[in-house]
Amino acid sequence: MPARFLSLVAVCLALVCGAGIARAAQPVLRIASDISYPPLEFYPAGAKTPAGFDYDLALALGAKLGRRVVFFNHDFGTIFDGLASRQYDAVISAVSDTRAREQKLDFVDYLLVGSGMLTKAGNPAHLSDLASACGHTVDLQAGTSQDAAFKTQSAACTAVGLRPVTVLAESADDAALKHFTTGESVAHISDYPTITYLAQTLGGGHEAIVVGRQFDLAPYGIAVAKSNHSLRDALARALAALVADGTYDRLVHKWHLEQASFRSASINAGSHY
Repeated sequence: MPARFLSLVAVCLALVCGAGIARAAQPVLRIASDISYPPLEFYPAGAKTPAGFDYDLALALGAKLGRRVVFFNHDFGTIFDGLASRQYDAVISAVSDTRAREQKLDFVDYLLVGSGMLTKAGNPAHLSDLASACGHTVDLQAGTSQDAAFKTQSAACTAVGLRPVTVLAESADDAALKHFTTGESVAHISDYPTITYLAQTLGGGHEAIVVGRQFDLAPYGIAVAKSNHSLRDALARALAALVADGTYDRLVHKWHLEQASFRSASINAGSHY
């Protein structure tokens, strides 16, 4: 083999190996997420790689920061525990930025979303809002803002002499949904983008409908430890850059989340809602 060709091969191998070494040396951005919230984060049927708006946004943020993104599927009930110990760098998991959560965490906000109710087509339980759930059984994910809202609503029901709301709470949203699909509950309570997605997909879009208006409107935020100001500020700058270059809008359009668009890259905006 000609020496000139050998030199060319050596250069090509060096470039490939160099790229591999550079990728291996690239700092990792460790993201915890409860991957059960389509269209935000979920596993498509038969897939081992997540999909969804949050997943795509995390990859785009990582690219802006020059960091390789690694997702960890984590139970929502304890998902924030690893932030203080730096087991994870951030949580991106359809997390509502609330005043209560801001006492312990900082948020970089990226969508404005409410909660909603999914019920059977035809609305046989005649649901319209939270108050209409008195005396009924609903399902939801434990530890969420919806869980808190329905505990409050159940107390309000009994305070006026009505039967309480029976809440079937599970550690994951898809586990809670099974109570609805098997007929154990009359409504699945979740984030509005999720129930809208389910209404469009369950039974080919003919099995369930969304009833009532969104409630508890609040921003979704990327959660970071309060001690990690440098990452919080870097994520805010990266998100602002994604808004400026059009990436954010492309992802919002891809996942049909235009109504939830929140384009300011604010920090701790939940205290205003």
